[in-house]
Amino acid sequence: MTSQFTSLLQLLDFFKEEQTCKDYLVQQRWPNGVQCPHCGAAKPYTTDRGYKCSDKTCHKKFTVTVGTVFENSKIPLRIWFAAIYLCTAHKKGISSLQLHRDLNITQKTAWFVLHRVREMLKDKAPELLVEEVQADESYVGGKNKNRHNSKKVPHSQGRASIDKTPVVGLYQKDGKVITKVVTNTDAATLHAIMVENVAPEAVIVTDAYRSYNGLPATYKHVVVKGAEGQYVVNGFHTQNIENFWSLLKRGIIGIYHYTSAKHLSRYCDEFAYRYNTRKIKDIARFSNSLTQTEGRLKYNDLIGKVK
Repeated sequence: MTSQFTSLLQLLDFFKEEQTCKDYLVQQRWPNGVQCPHCGAAKPYTTDRGYKCSDKTCHKKFTVTVGTVFENSKIPLRIWFAAIYLCTAHKKGISSLQLHRDLNITQKTAWFVLHRVREMLKDKAPELLVEEVQADESYVGGKNKNRHNSKKVPHSQGRASIDKTPVVGLYQKDGKVITKVVTNTDAATLHAIMVENVAPEAVIVTDAYRSYNGLPATYKHVVVKGAEGQYVVNGFHTQNIENFWSLLKRGIIGIYHYTSAKHLSRYCDEFAYRYNTRKIKDIARFSNSLTQTEGRLKYNDLIGKVK
């Protein structure tokens, strides 16, 4: 249906009507037939405004946007689709200021839309990484020397969580990367992440950071000592995960300029999704993202406001 699209303009030309958008979203969300988002029952009744569950114990009315990031949004799906396309097609993402100008919506709305999009791009059913896995930690945040004097962190050494947020990255040899924002990078934290995300018997390749020492014996641990000029050990290296860090940091510095620790995980999810789908075309990435729309993110939850 969308295989002929090669640009945002062509996408907007096709999705001119709201009903066209809804019909396409139905296909992406329920490829095997419409299901009630409340109870999961199949074959609901069709109504003037959507559907009604056929299960007598449920019998609730719903539309294709119920239970998704689009629920209760006053923004037309056409605008949502454009925002999703721009966010997933741009290698380094798009800022809320740029999206506000491109789509003629307020900057506040654009900011909320992008965070909802990031929420849907999160891997909701991650699988254990296997075979060869590169692991590395990085610290995300502005450079201390560039901060205003009132905001400088005393005695900052750059690579420390005192003024930056640590993120752990795992890269599987086939090209998949996952990220975890953490509060610290001590051994207990890093070892727990390995156990939760890497299958036993896998080869884990790290640098010489001491917190990686003592990984469970089920793993084969290869240490690459870059500080000593050693970058490859028997064909093993950490260059791929380091390349991902470069992409992430260039995007944050060049596009977003600043990301708070509170929302950093969503930005990491966004970059990981684009990285993991980098081998497919933009329109295929857009269509694939619409299969992951379930999960509503409310504004008050996003900003942490308690009613």
